[in-house]
Amino acid sequence: MAGCAPPTPPPIAELTLRGVLLGGLITLLFTAANVYLGLKVGLTFATSIPAAVISMAVLRLFKGATILENNIVQTVASAAGTLAAIIFVLPGLVMIGWWHGFPYVQTAMITATGGILGVMFSVPLRRALVVDTDLPYPEGVAAAEVLQIGAGSREGAAEARTGLFVLIWNSIASAGFAIFTQTKIITDTAATTFRVGAGATGIAGSLSFVLLGVGHLVGISVGAAMGLGLVMGWFVLVPLLTAAHPMPGDMAAWVNTIWKGDVRFFGAGLIGISAIWTLVKIAGPVIGGVRSALAASAARDKGETLALEEQDLPIVWVAGVALLTLLPIAWLLWDVIAGGALVGSAALLIAGALVFVLVAGLMIAAVCGYMAGLIGASNSPVSGIGILAVIGSSLMLVGLFGQHPGADTTRALIAYALIVTGIVFGVATISNDNLQDLKTGQLVGATPWKQQVALVIGVGFGSLIIPPVLNVLNSGMGFVGVPGAGPNALAAPQAGLISALAKGVLSGDANWRMLGYGVAAGVVLIALDEALGRLKLLRLPPLGVALGIYLPMSVILPTVLGSVIGWFYDRWARTTANPEVAERMGTLTATGLIVGESLWGVLFALIVWASGSDAPLALIGKGHEAAALIGGTVLFLGIAAVLYRRTITVSR
Repeated sequence: MAGCAPPTPPPIAELTLRGVLLGGLITLLFTAANVYLGLKVGLTFATSIPAAVISMAVLRLFKGATILENNIVQTVASAAGTLAAIIFVLPGLVMIGWWHGFPYVQTAMITATGGILGVMFSVPLRRALVVDTDLPYPEGVAAAEVLQIGAGSREGAAEARTGLFVLIWNSIASAGFAIFTQTKIITDTAATTFRVGAGATGIAGSLSFVLLGVGHLVGISVGAAMGLGLVMGWFVLVPLLTAAHPMPGDMAAWVNTIWKGDVRFFGAGLIGISAIWTLVKIAGPVIGGVRSALAASAARDKGETLALEEQDLPIVWVAGVALLTLLPIAWLLWDVIAGGALVGSAALLIAGALVFVLVAGLMIAAVCGYMAGLIGASNSPVSGIGILAVIGSSLMLVGLFGQHPGADTTRALIAYALIVTGIVFGVATISNDNLQDLKTGQLVGATPWKQQVALVIGVGFGSLIIPPVLNVLNSGMGFVGVPGAGPNALAAPQAGLISALAKGVLSGDANWRMLGYGVAAGVVLIALDEALGRLKLLRLPPLGVALGIYLPMSVILPTVLGSVIGWFYDRWARTTANPEVAERMGTLTATGLIVGESLWGVLFALIVWASGSDAPLALIGKGHEAAALIGGTVLFLGIAAVLYRRTITVSR
């Protein structure tokens, strides 16, 4: 009828049931892969881009799929996948003998409460660190580009299909090589130690596509920093310290003792000072973000209609959910205390821990959010944040109980410190990831509050999946240093370091000397990195240097190699007609290498547990190590060359 207003267009589908369910299904894969990867090598990978590619490929089969719905899928999947980094803390409870497995309810609640607090704390930070900032958010921007290209275009559909093919093909190849290594026909690791003057050191390398893929994703800057850390740790510190502390007997045991007892604490000090420096740098923007959130809430209360980009979860709701989350946290803490040596101080302990979680959690959310925006979620120093958190919580307990309170009390205090650290670490992992997701949402026009709800849903999915995966890996492989662990035991490097720090602080035996040296070295490296940044030269992030020091050389060498390969690949990609697509295909190649071997690792743990054998697929025995190493190296390099050549072919 003439004069009538045109009908209001229906709202664009965004937070849909099918999107949430698809995000949950993707979560099963990526969370399991990240749990295994974190326990094996101490690193995890960002899942936003592969989740976005899978989402576009699947939702195109359904009517009415939108870019905003795809964004919700990647938000759910990436939140849950990133939450797997909680394994940097929780295995410490098994290592100290407090837990003998991972009790489902307690493990899920530690993960969920920390994750929900991470979402809530990052709501006011969105304005400071996403909207009112020029931080690059490399993974968030890349995920947005993937979604925008795939939205409503034939070219985008073709790219999504090609990307999914690259992801699946590389996953199969990566898993296949890992399966072949378990037959023992080829080997995946080689290591040797040797004398250096009066001291000693070693060389070790792993033939792992997981590590190659991680290196590609972290980039040449972090790879170079890791290489510098490797040189500092193994070719400077280890020879000097072994010479200063001679030890009779096996040379490998001598080198390993010095590295674990001294060199890794040096790296821990370096990580700690790097995280503190970050907090100092971003204090102003964080305060501004909180003020902005309060102003938006006041405007909403006056009836003003907020622009889409201002529609966060109301700050009152955020505060309410954060405070309600303290109730299950209090129960978790009481569960540690009840019936034990700490029960007489329960009220003081719980109150102190809750205050610590709130105050430290908000500060940590700011640090991790800023670092994720600066260098990406994959490179953000969540493990360093865990180190700071466990030192802080342990010092709080020392203030209440003093040092040397008795063996039973000390053991209970260590467990208590790890539980508190686990919750704070959940805050760190989620704030590390969800600001990347919110940046993606900002670029594609998403509604902030809907995305924040999706983040909470992702935390829920991850919290349900992580405990059984941990139990499968614990039963099938175990952890290095735990009685009964077999030859396939997982290193869980951060969990071992964090539990050792808690024990050291509470017992008075912490290696403060090496921690102090690490802090001093960190100051020098921070100054060097800042100077390189001003000169616009290749930067050397202090965190990367620290990782090179305290992760095993067998992990660092292939990771550095992967960063070099990724650098050459990206140089080639920039010469193509469509460099953005070519670079994304490289990212999916690396992601496939990670996903395939990681998922096989979870399945292999289940096979070990079911068979009762540490080598259920072995076809040959010992005595062929040299031939297995040569054959494995040739096959590894050949497969890597074929996979990258195939990616180059489909990216042209």
